[in-house]
Order: sequence, then structure tokens, then C-alpha cells
Amino acid sequence: MAITKNESARRLLLCINAVLQKKAKRIVALNVKEISSFADYMLICSGDTDRQVQAIAGAVQEYLKKEGILPLGVEGEANAQWVLLDYDDVIISVFQEEARSFYGLEDLWEAPRMEIDDKETQIKKLTKEMN
Repeated sequence: MAITKNESARRLLLCINAVLQKKAKRIVALNVKEISSFADYMLICSGDTDRQVQAIAGAVQEYLKKEGILPLGVEGEANAQWVLLDYDDVIISVFQEEARSFYGLEDLWEAPRMEIDDKETQIKKLTKEMN
């Protein structure tokens, strides 16, 4: 079954709110649908410790599972320097800061972006750049 544009955006919003609940930092969403064949959105964020990175990744999985959405794959949970969650149309990367700086993922693409204030506890809608 094909995933609609609205469903992709809804998944992204669920993921953003999940990472906010676990106090993720430097949260950035990229709209890569025009330049990528593998996803519509990328969500990148950071945690301070391996436990926080694992908690952020776990929150995303829990939020989406409640909606009946399971990941296609999860990588990196054991060492928690970089946890990658593949939800088909939304790819989530949760980093410890040193690994994030090393890989510089958000700088690899010239794509519309949405920076989320990590002091927020929830957002209700995406910016126009994400549509």
C-alpha cells in the first residue's frame, strides 16, 4: 500500500513529538521528497548520553506502534552513538553530539528544513517547508 503525502507528514509530526517528550536537542526535519528516492522526510536530533539516545529512539518506536506503525529497520541501539529508525517514508537519526558532528548528516542535502525548538513539549503542525 502506498503511503500518502498526508500520512508521511503525520508520521513526521508523531516522530517530532516523540523526540520532544524525551528532551532531544537540536531537532531538525528535512523535506527530502524532491531529492530522494528512499524517503520523504529525515528527522535528526541529539541526546546527551547513550541512555538518552536509547530513550529517544524508544519513544519514537512506542509512539508509532500505538498508531499501528512499525519500523522497517532499527540500527545502532546497542552502542547508541547513532540510532537509525527506518519508517519507510520517514528516517529518524538520533545521535550523541560527537557522532552527529562527525557525520554532519543535515548538511549533506540542500533541502527545505524545519528546526524545532527543543524547549517545546509538543508541536501541532508542520511548517509550510515540510509540505
